[in-house]
Amino acid sequence: MPRVGPISVSDLVRALRDAGFEGPRPGAKHRTMVRGNVVVLIPNPDEGDIDTGLLLRILRRAQIDRATWERL
Repeated sequence: MPRVGPISVSDLVRALRDAGFEGPRPGAKHRTMVRGNVVVLIPNPDEGDIDTGLLLRILRRAQIDRATWERL
């Protein structure tokens, strides 16, 4: 993946799958991706690109650091 920055929802899903997550699974308000006992909420794809701040929160919840993200 490129450096941490704005990203499309489809690219985020692809990168999380590369990191071992399964899904996305439908949910009540958000879709989710799961790896073991780690659950990550995925934003609605109709809302456009994910900004840097939200991406960093998603990566923190997914337990993926910046260095690992940039190697995916």
